[in-house]
Amino acid sequence: MTAAMHAMRHHRGGTPLRYEAMPAPVPGPGQLLLKVAACAVCRTDLHIVDGELAGGRLPVVPGHEIIGTVVELGPGTSCYRTGERVGVPWLGRTCGHCRYCLSGRENLCDSARFTGFDMDGGYASYTVAEEAFCFPIPSRYDDLHAAPLLCAGLIGYRALKLAGDARRVGLYGFGAAAHIIAQVAVQQGREVYAFTRPGDSAAQALALRLGCRWAGGSDDPLAEPLDAGLIFAPVGALVPTALKATVKGGCVVCAGIHMSDIPAFPYDLLWGERAVRSVANLTRRDGEEFMALAAGMDIRTEITRYALADANHALADLRTGRLTGAAVLVP
Repeated sequence: MTAAMHAMRHHRGGTPLRYEAMPAPVPGPGQLLLKVAACAVCRTDLHIVDGELAGGRLPVVPGHEIIGTVVELGPGTSCYRTGERVGVPWLGRTCGHCRYCLSGRENLCDSARFTGFDMDGGYASYTVAEEAFCFPIPSRYDDLHAAPLLCAGLIGYRALKLAGDARRVGLYGFGAAAHIIAQVAVQQGREVYAFTRPGDSAAQALALRLGCRWAGGSDDPLAEPLDAGLIFAPVGALVPTALKATVKGGCVVCAGIHMSDIPAFPYDLLWGERAVRSVANLTRRDGEEFMALAAGMDIRTEITRYALADANHALADLRTGRLTGAAVLVP
């Protein structure tokens, strides 16, 4: 194992990541040392770098949509062998014994630790991860196209699960997560409607190419109401917008970890047993279900490749809306 590596490290909110040489990590009990093949860039990474999320470790190596090859096994590992490919998601560790963990809601564990936030992530040549929180990756995806499945795919999947059997589904913010889960929903036989930034013709064209029934601006009216609206953009003003577009008894699911304040809105928009709920992280069961789904579905991830040292450029493109699909860093 090499004794040194390069990583993009986050030192303080609101400042660019630094490209640094540092010692390669050593796997502890129950951990895997991975050589990073690809790491997708998530909007949560942007919130961390911009200082919009409280807590976390500093300095830290961001990145939680990691595809890597096992190069060393820590003591007590038993599920993977060296040379195998695995994926590492946002949920990096839980306590395993609180009421949330014991009731199948480990995503709500108060002692959870998150990849690229509380522990170093995948903006690096190597990383370590808890074996119990890694996933095997379907062989039909290469490393770069698999990376966005680890958060954009997983969070989109959890958001769609919370929408229940909704047939007419609206996706607000057609970025990395929405472009993946749109394909899942379409292949499940649902009608999908994509709401983008006004005038974002590239995102709207992508949505239609992936099978959405309609694509337009977030305020554009529909002829019929939605059964559910899934919000992926971190814009609180979209909550009343989505409620207004949703049928009685429908739901609005806020899928981001951070969102601007939700403005006041009339009770009439909520009345009629509409529901507003949030998605918090993911469970390992979500990961297992989604990877099984992805193995059998034709899901195409639209990616833009960046060198590891260009992570700040990738984040800037995400911040300004210049990306269509997902950015992926390659060490």
